[in-house]
Amino acid sequence: MTTAPIPSADGAQELIQDQAPPACVMSFNASDPSGASGLSGDISTISAMGAHPLPVVTSVLMRDTAEVFDQHVIDADAIVEQARSVLEDVTASGFKVGFLGSAENVSAVAEVLSDYAELPLVSYLPNLSWMEDDEQQSYLDAFRELILPASAVLVGNHKTLTDFLLPDWDADRPASPRELAVAAAEHGAPFVLVTGVMLPNKSVNKGQNQFIDNVLASAQGALTGEKFELFEVSFIGAGDTLSSALASLLAVGSELQAAVGEALQFLDQSLDAGFRPGMGNVVPDRFFWALPPEDEELMLGPDGLPLPDDDAAPEGGELANLPPGGPRRVH
Repeated sequence: MTTAPIPSADGAQELIQDQAPPACVMSFNASDPSGASGLSGDISTISAMGAHPLPVVTSVLMRDTAEVFDQHVIDADAIVEQARSVLEDVTASGFKVGFLGSAENVSAVAEVLSDYAELPLVSYLPNLSWMEDDEQQSYLDAFRELILPASAVLVGNHKTLTDFLLPDWDADRPASPRELAVAAAEHGAPFVLVTGVMLPNKSVNKGQNQFIDNVLASAQGALTGEKFELFEVSFIGAGDTLSSALASLLAVGSELQAAVGEALQFLDQSLDAGFRPGMGNVVPDRFFWALPPEDEELMLGPDGLPLPDDDAAPEGGELANLPPGGPRRVH
């Protein structure tokens, strides 16, 4: 058996230096023990997009796959220390802001971001109906005043963004993505990516083939988007997946409309491959691309991992049909 020579320490160092480092994306978000949303979702998504995550914990959620029960807010000084410690060592290429825990934390994160105004920031506003009214209002006020002006794109569900940007909306029709973008622009955010816009069901059989729209808009109008067929299940972590994917793409210099299209496609396939780990909602599978096809035969070695194609199985190996959820390929 022929083995490749092991490089010396100097040779290994030269090899590492010759490799281009991946884009590094810093995410400010809450820790989610379900692994579905928050930093868990951001880390999975950023990694799946080929970037390197720099996760900063802002809050610890007490939740399962169905609902949020409570949170433990991280001290604002600890958030700043986490971020600045890493940023003094690692060059970030972009930022993602998720749930920050409190109005005080919003202010602390905004202070850090102000030193990196030249880098793209994608901000995601989740549904915060689980918070106490006063706490939620102070958080949203701070987010509107401090995070929106620094954001390249604000991402959120249609209803969540309507309640946030147009709280007095009382028209008989839903607010359009452009109207939401106009309101966001008044606070400094030039673009909104609005998800979950319900489209009229023109099917003869009501309830069949219902679609939702996802639209990138500016104050001038809708720019691009993608229609999804409405899933019959509820998901957790979709918004964090979309916003993290978009932040990763912008961090490597992708043009905004192309990045939105690619991020939406990534989300759609993650949802399509989603799974239910518990008794609550379905979790997106951000590594859907690493699963072998259902009917593909792979050679497994003694360790149970797929082997390169070969005419004969090595000693101790076996041929197996691997369903989704089995061993994943490493790309």
